[in-house]
Amino acid sequence: MGIAVLYSRALAGMDAPLVTVEAHLANGLPSFQIVGLPEAEVKESRDRVRAALQTSRFEFPMRRITVNLAPADLPKESGRFDLPIALGILAATGQIPADKLTEYEFAGELALTGELRPVRGALAMTYKASRDGRAFILPRESAHEAFLVKTATVYPANSLLEVCAHLSGQNRLSAITGEAIIARPEYPDLADVKGQALPRRALEIAAAGQHHLLMAGPPGTGKSMLAARFPGILPEMSEDEALESAAIQSLSGSFKPENWKRRPYRAPHHTASAVALVGGGSFPRPGEISLAHHGVLFLDELPEFSRSVLEVLREPLESGHITISRAARQADFPARFQLVAAMNPCPCGYLGHHNNKCRCTPDQVARYRARISGPLLDRIDLHIEVPALRDDELQSAAPGESSAAARPRVQAARQRQIARQRKVNANLGTQEVDAYCLPDAPGAALLKQAITRLSLSARAYHRILKVARTIADLAGDERVESRHIAEAIQYRRGEV
Repeated sequence: MGIAVLYSRALAGMDAPLVTVEAHLANGLPSFQIVGLPEAEVKESRDRVRAALQTSRFEFPMRRITVNLAPADLPKESGRFDLPIALGILAATGQIPADKLTEYEFAGELALTGELRPVRGALAMTYKASRDGRAFILPRESAHEAFLVKTATVYPANSLLEVCAHLSGQNRLSAITGEAIIARPEYPDLADVKGQALPRRALEIAAAGQHHLLMAGPPGTGKSMLAARFPGILPEMSEDEALESAAIQSLSGSFKPENWKRRPYRAPHHTASAVALVGGGSFPRPGEISLAHHGVLFLDELPEFSRSVLEVLREPLESGHITISRAARQADFPARFQLVAAMNPCPCGYLGHHNNKCRCTPDQVARYRARISGPLLDRIDLHIEVPALRDDELQSAAPGESSAAARPRVQAARQRQIARQRKVNANLGTQEVDAYCLPDAPGAALLKQAITRLSLSARAYHRILKVARTIADLAGDERVESRHIAEAIQYRRGEV
């Protein structure tokens, strides 16, 4: 009897738990069984492994083969276990040495020719493997993604034969070395937008304090253009932020190394379901809000989204993470995104337009705006109107300030926040708001009047203080003053 033990990784939410692959050969009628709660993709690896071994000129044993994927209570999915299963069978039959297997972890889907195909989640798996002190052997197309984990030792391979030659000491694989060459992220430039001084100012405040933003205005006023240029004025991502963002995208198979340190920008269509936004599935995968982690989630035509879909945003907007619970399993995904939403002021879109062509009745306007619930609106810090430019204004308007000019101000304001409280203003708790955001006496009196006249909730009160703190940081002021409070209130008066 022969047995071999080696290691791989599963995916469970953001985690990549260790999977021990045990291959056992025994006498008896020829059979090939995989146990350990495998899903259909893993069960089908029997045929892929058999064909890959035979086309690679290895001997496939005509014995009773049992492959165990431990722990037995952890569901296993995808084709990433093809490579470790094939190596386990070869080691159990003595066709490759087994003494070096425990130094590595393996993942890769096998083609019938023995070639290795890429797998999703390579970055998350490699990160966990490096913390356990083992190198990782991956398909070449996945290895460059995994190399972004600086502490990892990654060996790229093209085929099963190359991996076997490496383990046999005949032709060693070369670990990826050196610094990853990453181009500086490029974003659309804010200078493309003409006019719109107030929306530009609101965009800068939102970027500086990580506040959520809602823009309302007629069609063609530049709401989508402003949103697309918002990531370009955000501060550069830190290494930890970039790694978290890349790991989430790796789980969905959408990460590309050239997008390293590029702020995610997700813009789902208004027909998207609740599961598409928050994530889900029998094996929970991240949704749009998690794929936008440390980036921007843009919801255009906000009232056209199903109300039940919009309501699922309430908790992640507050907490910054989402928990997906199913009968058999549970997964947690981070969702610290900035919401930028856009909507028309009425069903036809032209309410308040200078051409006066709106014919919507007050009831129609009220029903249209009621599609967005009050609790959701209350969680959005900045509410602004994006007016239509007149023909002469559009033709005479000079190019606006560029993203490169606005970004240093945003960066400086962020640095003040981190130095003062170690977090951005939007994430301050109630006690921290009292400690860092209390205004002077004229500002407190002005805010008291606003609470009464605008019937503001306690949440809105705290959000006004956070926005005022961000405005003060942009101005370089240590104290929140009445002028900062007045501007912050202005962004709540525009609530739809």
